[in-house]
Amino acid sequence: MLMKGVTLRGLEVFEALAASGSVARAAEVTGLSQPAVSQQMRNLETALGTDLVDHARRPMQLTPAGRSFLERTRAVLSHLRLAQNELTVMDLTHLSTLNLGVIDDFDNDLTPRLVTILAESMTRCRFKLITAPSHEISEEMRARRLHLAIAASTGEVSEGIAEYPIVRDPFVFVCPKGAVADHGGLDAVMRGLPLLRHDREQLIGRQVETHLARNKLSFPERFEIGAHLSLMTLVARRVGWTITTPLGYMRAVRFHPQMEVHPLPFKPFARTISVQASTDWADQVPRDVARTARMLIAELVLAPALQLLPWLQGDLRLLEE
Repeated sequence: MLMKGVTLRGLEVFEALAASGSVARAAEVTGLSQPAVSQQMRNLETALGTDLVDHARRPMQLTPAGRSFLERTRAVLSHLRLAQNELTVMDLTHLSTLNLGVIDDFDNDLTPRLVTILAESMTRCRFKLITAPSHEISEEMRARRLHLAIAASTGEVSEGIAEYPIVRDPFVFVCPKGAVADHGGLDAVMRGLPLLRHDREQLIGRQVETHLARNKLSFPERFEIGAHLSLMTLVARRVGWTITTPLGYMRAVRFHPQMEVHPLPFKPFARTISVQASTDWADQVPRDVARTARMLIAELVLAPALQLLPWLQGDLRLLEE
């Protein structure tokens, strides 16, 4: 039983307020009025007997107690949302065939859970799954060999393919542990160590190179690595630095003690992960898959990533249509 005064609505308001630091924005997210948001926060803080936010600062900042309680709040709400989502799982019993492609960034977490949920709802369906880099999945979609895909968006309109955005994945700077202190800053790391590039045949490689060129940044051509885990291994072994995303970084968990992550020392940019579907499919199926993917990503990917890299709060986030 919840402590008197601690309500699910109060936890949702606290989560929204912590993310935005603004009563107005929290009201917009939760669908409440601004006075109602303020009242919910007063009720929650009274029930807990401590201040969760510093109400005198703008934007509002979490207190130490608030930061600790936020981790528990996110975990509780994530599990409740996932449970609710699984109770309203998509009905795919009418499908006879489903070919699905999923970006390999999700091999460790989202994909096994999503496939389990899909299998439970496809009682008489022939199901095929491939995991691959985004550019390969996009090619399979254009060739009509896949019905649905979860992959990075190219940002281009493709005839016959609809997209349902699910997550914003910002690019980050990753270098060997201690490299920033040793070299005296991020700029010095970039000058003193080689850039470990992604394979430019891959979408992520093209996105990074385009952004560097746009910002008139040039680095020597020494390393171009196709396999993301190999690239992370080289960073961990102090060969160089790289630009990747939180989703990619979280795949390399065993190398985290040998690496450090920072915001980009130049203009930020991000990629969008989306559900992609052939437009001749019924609209409800890809929408259901997108809804389920968002719920799983929030629990399995975003929550641990934001706990490890809290400065990404608000930047690494789910996207609604």
